[in-house]
Amino acid sequence: MRTIRGHTWGAIGKSLAAWLGLLLLAELTAAERLPPAAAPPEEAGAAPDAFAVRAERHFREHRAAFIRQPTNVTVAWEFSRACFDWAEFATNNPQRATIAQDGIQAARAALTQDTNLAAAPYYLGLNLGQLARVKRFSALWIVDEMRDHFEAARRLDEQFDFAGPDRNLGLLYLQAPGWPVSIGDRARARRHLEKAVALAPDYPENRLNLLEARLAWREKEALAEELEALADLLPRARTRLTGEAWAWSWLDWDRRWAEVQRRAARLLPRS
Repeated sequence: MRTIRGHTWGAIGKSLAAWLGLLLLAELTAAERLPPAAAPPEEAGAAPDAFAVRAERHFREHRAAFIRQPTNVTVAWEFSRACFDWAEFATNNPQRATIAQDGIQAARAALTQDTNLAAAPYYLGLNLGQLARVKRFSALWIVDEMRDHFEAARRLDEQFDFAGPDRNLGLLYLQAPGWPVSIGDRARARRHLEKAVALAPDYPENRLNLLEARLAWREKEALAEELEALADLLPRARTRLTGEAWAWSWLDWDRRWAEVQRRAARLLPRS
């Protein structure tokens, strides 16, 4: 079986949350406002061409399989996953919307066949996130629907995709504007991000998300503990999560780890 990297709506959430805040004049308090997100790998100077080519190839392969077997549940959700990955490299909004709609359709097709499969609502939620980047005036109801699908996936299999349901719920509550504008909620964000780490402690994305939240909340003691835990984890994870399927994730994780250390050094007292 091919190793598949975990999935997260983090990059989607940061851009969407910022836009929602501007659209609805939703100002968070200074303590709750997240710092500006570091540039994604392609904006930081890394050439994404090889990653985009791979994502498009997988998209086309899975789309062909879905066309041949539209009632095959596994084929449907795997195509939905490939849509999410390929949408990450879309070069314009119409392209991203088309890819996301394909992913939504495939996930819904899987749901009609099997309501007990965590992958179907999970990738439905992620592809809705891609669509929200385009259909911005519908973003508020899309965020609510994303939450509902991640919750459904969590009830079915909380371990799916390295604790993906809790990971993405945590990011959703972390990055969305708070009440009365949207569903943002620090307590719920903390609960889900911590649960993702508890369920899949050896997955770097989970610890990075929690670290970034600790920084935003200026939780110094907990931040120091998480820094130590991730520093211990990364060398071990690098020997397990290998190959081209993980190359893009490592590019992102290494960039974020460097940024977290830089910011933490300014916040924590020197020993």
